[in-house]
Amino acid sequence: MSASSAADGHTVSVVIPVLDDAAHLRVCLAHLARQTRPADEVVVVDNGSRDDSAAVARSFGARVVAEPERGIPAASAAGLDAAVGSLLLRCDADTRAPADWIERIVARFAAEPALDALTGPGVFYDQPGRRGRVRSRAYAAAYRWAAGAALAGTPVWGSNLALRAAAWREVSGRVHRRRPDVHDDLDLSFHLALAGRTVRFDPQLRVGAAGRIFHSLGERVRQGRMAAATLRVNWAILPPGLRWVRRLSPDRPRSPRSPRGWSGPAGSS
Repeated sequence: MSASSAADGHTVSVVIPVLDDAAHLRVCLAHLARQTRPADEVVVVDNGSRDDSAAVARSFGARVVAEPERGIPAASAAGLDAAVGSLLLRCDADTRAPADWIERIVARFAAEPALDALTGPGVFYDQPGRRGRVRSRAYAAAYRWAAGAALAGTPVWGSNLALRAAAWREVSGRVHRRRPDVHDDLDLSFHLALAGRTVRFDPQLRVGAAGRIFHSLGERVRQGRMAAATLRVNWAILPPGLRWVRRLSPDRPRSPRSPRGWSGPAGSS
């Protein structure tokens, strides 16, 4: 445990899935190395990279976990499983965290003992000028409100999220980690909401991110198809209308047993 951990009562693991993204990862890890509250460990999940991503991770002192099954859902889940911290922070290889990112997250969890997960927006650093600012705000708003309506809760964003290890352990057997066609962050959001976990959005908890969705029409189509697949697989567990009934019911149980076998291990599907 680091001196920071002893002072704030938390151990912090940062999990980063990576596939052939060494250049972005180097910058990401350099930003994490400058944190005012250092991470207790950084876990880089190598999802079968053919470049030197793993070597870059080790050069920064990160622990490398190999996940041969391709797909961000499998890689992200493997990293969260392997992490030892009481707070699990998740970002992407192209995330650029400000120096106070971890410090702000730890302070928020310390101030709110009932908080289970925290997320925030991103600023697309590769989208210049006014267009970049508009796209960053529009993307954050669209994801927050559209996904929030779909899951009847607050969605987490994979480039900028933190959750308690206990919350991850509750849903880790239910997330669709074997489905490379789903968005792992949106999928996680569905399961956190269904488990009754408290998730908050902090508009000031910003990070830099690459606006890859704007790089090509093909990328936008791919992202849209993954979003549709994520909705289908989770609405099959519990439709959106019933999710809102559950959320608005004051006496709903914290860990429900929902229709169509929700209590079973979705990770096997």
